[in-house]
Amino acid sequence: MKSLLWWQKGMIGFVFGVLMFLYLPIVMLVLFSFNDSSVTSFPLAGFTWRWYQAVLANEQMLRALGNSLIVASAATAITLSLGTLAALALDRYDFPGKGLFQNAILLPLSLPGLVTGIAMLNFYKQLGIPQSLTAVVIGHATALLGVVVSQVMARLAKLDARQAEASADLGAGPFETFRRVTLPAIRPAILGAGLLSFTLSFDEIPVTYFLTGREITLPIYIYSTLRRGITPEINAIGALIVAASIGLIILSVGLLRDRK
Repeated sequence: MKSLLWWQKGMIGFVFGVLMFLYLPIVMLVLFSFNDSSVTSFPLAGFTWRWYQAVLANEQMLRALGNSLIVASAATAITLSLGTLAALALDRYDFPGKGLFQNAILLPLSLPGLVTGIAMLNFYKQLGIPQSLTAVVIGHATALLGVVVSQVMARLAKLDARQAEASADLGAGPFETFRRVTLPAIRPAILGAGLLSFTLSFDEIPVTYFLTGREITLPIYIYSTLRRGITPEINAIGALIVAASIGLIILSVGLLRDRK
């Protein structure tokens, strides 16, 4: 019993060490974003908000931020629309090649972003689609389609089919049944998947790198700026991204949690 207790303490210490290794760099990034010095090193020179003010005064960075918000919003809207319809079709109907179709939708989730980006670039060139933010939106929506399909299908699997049957018995048509029965049941999954898709699209680099043109997104801007070294402005915008991403992920997890 005593040895088991030491084993448990050892496992807790190991997990705590792994978490510290993963999240301590993020904590340091946030700390340096308030450092009253342009040198990223300890000890901190003092507390300041001027690097956040510099971010707000950087027009190129703000333009890249706006592009990221546009791309993430458009890609999320597309992937939610197509993903929800695909999930409903996979849940309700049997058709030839259904298994292949489902695996094809989920395939981008298992492929490295580098492979997906190169494949999309070659395919778009064959179709004559130029590198632009529009191409990035299509690429993100395609890559994130599996997120929505998997989440909505998981919720549909828990839906009692007798509710839809009861709705039909009471005279409701297919659309009315979907609006009053199915949609309220899968709404948390749709919202949660949408928030998660927005976060993943906003932070995406490999696919964006190959598909974007002259207009760049914020992650690409940060990546190009880091070649000249880490600046306090990068720390500040990074801290803002971390805060926004954590908020969206927490909200998506809450919406995806089962409700009794």
